[in-house]
Amino acid sequence: MADEMVQRAQRFINVTYGNGATLGISKLEENGRTGWTVMYALTRALQYEMGISSLSNSFGPGTLAALGEKYGKVDETTVPSANFCRIIQSALYCKGYDGGDIDGTYNSRVKASVAQLNANMGVSGTYPGTSLWPKVIKGLFNMDAYVTVNDGSDVVRSIQQWLNGRYVLRKDYYVIPCDGHHSRDVAKSMLLAIQYELGMADGVANGAFGPGTQAGLKSHTLSTGASGVWVQLFTAAMVLNKRPVSFSATYTSALASSVSTFQSFMKLAANGQADFPTWSSLLVSYGDQSRQGGACDGVTKITPARAQALKAAGYSIVGRYLYNPSTTDLPEKEIQPGELETIKAAGLRCFPIYQTWARSVDYYSVAQGVTDCMNAAFKAEEHGFKPGARIYFAVDYDAVNDEVTSHILPYFKSVRDTMVRLGSPYKIGVYGPRNACSRVSAQGYAETSFVSDMSSGFSGNLGYAMPENWAFDQIVTKWVGSGDGRIEIDNNIVSGRDPGQGDFYPAPAQKMDTGFDLSLRASLLKEVKDYMASIGKPGGTGRIYTLDECMDTILSHDAAITSASRRYRMRKALIQTTAFWEFCHYSYKDVGEDASVVMYHTGVIPDWGKDLPIVENLVDSSTGVAKISGRTCILSRNNSIRAGLLEGDILDPTSNADRWAMWQKVNQDNVFNLSTVPHLHIWAADGKQGDHAETPIRRPALDYTDAEVFQVLRRYQGWGDLAEAHAQERMPLYAIFEKFNRVVRGG
Repeated sequence: MADEMVQRAQRFINVTYGNGATLGISKLEENGRTGWTVMYALTRALQYEMGISSLSNSFGPGTLAALGEKYGKVDETTVPSANFCRIIQSALYCKGYDGGDIDGTYNSRVKASVAQLNANMGVSGTYPGTSLWPKVIKGLFNMDAYVTVNDGSDVVRSIQQWLNGRYVLRKDYYVIPCDGHHSRDVAKSMLLAIQYELGMADGVANGAFGPGTQAGLKSHTLSTGASGVWVQLFTAAMVLNKRPVSFSATYTSALASSVSTFQSFMKLAANGQADFPTWSSLLVSYGDQSRQGGACDGVTKITPARAQALKAAGYSIVGRYLYNPSTTDLPEKEIQPGELETIKAAGLRCFPIYQTWARSVDYYSVAQGVTDCMNAAFKAEEHGFKPGARIYFAVDYDAVNDEVTSHILPYFKSVRDTMVRLGSPYKIGVYGPRNACSRVSAQGYAETSFVSDMSSGFSGNLGYAMPENWAFDQIVTKWVGSGDGRIEIDNNIVSGRDPGQGDFYPAPAQKMDTGFDLSLRASLLKEVKDYMASIGKPGGTGRIYTLDECMDTILSHDAAITSASRRYRMRKALIQTTAFWEFCHYSYKDVGEDASVVMYHTGVIPDWGKDLPIVENLVDSSTGVAKISGRTCILSRNNSIRAGLLEGDILDPTSNADRWAMWQKVNQDNVFNLSTVPHLHIWAADGKQGDHAETPIRRPALDYTDAEVFQVLRRYQGWGDLAEAHAQERMPLYAIFEKFNRVVRGG
């Protein structure tokens, strides 16, 4: 909203400093809205009035020193000129205070606003009265707020004011915002405060978490009964990390309980004391870097020797990358052939990470999310990760909050949506700074966070609390082992939310199928239509969908079918053939049966009618693209869950409620329906005796023989002559799909 007095301030700058090109003062748009452009112009104008020859947007040490040397403080007796005063009055308006009439007079209205500004900053005890001191002027010429804004916390604001009031006279301490929000400036000011209380001199205290600060904190363990400024600093740090405590000078039993809760959350020793590891976790994102992690990640192949070195060093989980687009840079970044078998043999577990570039905001888009999700899932399937593994998609740069909103969230929504379209083969995690992890997770786009806390200077880490769903906390890079086992890794603290995977599918000996090339659609459709016509099934009579519609439905869900085929190491043609054949045979009779099932379970059929024997057939029906019933869906998925191929709850195939729940999913969700087909094929084989063989049928595999394909296709429809006949008719259809898939996969 435009403000008339801000507009007058803009006009004053434009009129007074019209030769802005010479002074470097840009002409302002007189729109009545404040912003950095206005503040920069006011800063340059102030420097000009002070006689500084080289003007700058920055209100830096030179400007601050010149203020102190020339005036000491600014009030009605020391204000050097009318224009200098007008600049002050304009800045007050841009901060939301009354600046008088911008008439060059340091009058009672200006004095009242200065007194209010000092109070809001928390420095009125240090700077009583109505004078403007240099550090207050510096704070006046930026965009910091000194009142609670945007749902800020009043408790956080009181801490900000306390820090300002206590330390503003120290050389390297500058007035921080008092807006109720934790931030980079607040985090640095907390470290400066710690250093000042440790007795560090001006010029030595620098706001960095260095050896001197760490050594000092180790001698300032606090516990119940302690009191004073150190307790104030500790409770302030707890509040800034969003822990439910009061800002206080007394270490109470209630505080000790909250500390224990925080320590448990951060996987520290839960002793209720303000010890060094706890201080560290509150003050810097990486915390105490001497902590031994239970997980690690890296860009180096895990050999048997390295695996043993990691295990001996206390690691049980390893993070490895699914993909490396470069053939020369970091040649072992991507999981290497046989590496997962090595990890498993050593008794270690693994979690997958996906990152190509991901180091600037322009990488992230909806389209990139689709590409990355599909590539990550296909790579995870190729390397051998089983369904349910959690893939961590990377935000490996300092994404500011606006960029998280504009780019990161849409990207992760796209990743999530694409994973659903693939049939949800894998779970999604987010790797990145705290803010990005928390916001992506809050939207439901990631289940757990892998936090890049090692990047303590990232604005997305400074001033942000640890994500509630953190799984891994990356805190330091280190070397482990010696000789052949020596390896550089990132040391990660483990929360237990993601155990990784300890068992993997073996690497396939044959090429797995990949996405269909839609330029081949017309040729595929012609061969399929010619064959269906040759067996007297050209579509049409009694059928709901044309062959074209059936084919387009299958191809529109190609990603889910491809993912399922790779995940369960079966030929894609097996799923395509079954789904296409069943969908082609979806008839008006099926529509009627589906409607009856709905009426039965929704109470349209009266209670007395449910006792009739004929109604038992209405409990369930074969429905959806691949004509799957609730009962067979439950049985096939139960089989895969028990075999460790699928995550989920075991359901009761005799329960009407369970059958109805699954029937609705196969009826309404095409991806779920098609993703169930491979489980039906696995269940149909899975060691069962073959029709004309003494050896059991293998689970579907990439090297399935025609005889095995026939057995599984036949079992999809059950037993008897009709099932045999339909299986015979589907074999040439399988051959057509496989022919085109072979072309796409290259052999």
